[in-house]
Amino acid sequence: MTERNIRLLVAYDGTDFSGWQRQGNDRSVQAEIEAALAVLHKHPVQLIGSGRTDSGVHAVGQVANFKTDIAHIPAERFVLALNSILKRDVRILKAEEASPDFHARFDAKSRTYRYHIIYGRPAMPHELRYAWQLWRQPDIQRLNAYAQLLLGETDCSLFASPRDPSVSRSRYISHAHFLIEGSTLIFEITANAFLWKMVRSIVGSLLYYEERDLTVESFKTLLLSGDHKKAGPTAPPEGLFLWNIDYYRT
Repeated sequence: MTERNIRLLVAYDGTDFSGWQRQGNDRSVQAEIEAALAVLHKHPVQLIGSGRTDSGVHAVGQVANFKTDIAHIPAERFVLALNSILKRDVRILKAEEASPDFHARFDAKSRTYRYHIIYGRPAMPHELRYAWQLWRQPDIQRLNAYAQLLLGETDCSLFASPRDPSVSRSRYISHAHFLIEGSTLIFEITANAFLWKMVRSIVGSLLYYEERDLTVESFKTLLLSGDHKKAGPTAPPEGLFLWNIDYYRT
């Protein structure tokens, strides 16, 4: 029987997950969806994600794929079938047939994250699951001046955790910008790939430097130093969303 390759668009509230990747007995998004797939298929099914998100991090644009030997279900029907099994903090937004060799991780061209910060007012209780509360008015112009220095092929060692196993700390960042939506400050960044906790380190560091009136030239010097000990505190996970994945092919 010929297998079909199904591509999924996935959203989840990461609050109660140990992250995307399956890991032992801890609750993960990957394991949750694989368990639902096993119910439908009557056998284990491997799910491939575009990349990992850490504990507490959310997604509205995660992409994954799996091979199915079920011939009678149209691809789009996997949305209803999986959502009827999954708990409410994981939703399948879209399902479609992909080319047989499509790979959610290796075919990804770029990944976009958004970090949400509420400032200027107390956050509502439900908002605190999805945003960082900041108790001051940040200088958006200075933050964006810092962010512009991140663009291009950048050595991101300043924001790299010592526990990150990556051989290279360089990443190509095509977009990095702070914007305001209502009383929410949003940092949006797009790169070919990210180091472990890199986005949260960038957000925490830029706000740390901005609060201390660090000049743009001084930030540039820090960035070029690549010294992680000079980074600011890492921002908490609840404000971070995997927002979108762009692909070379589908």
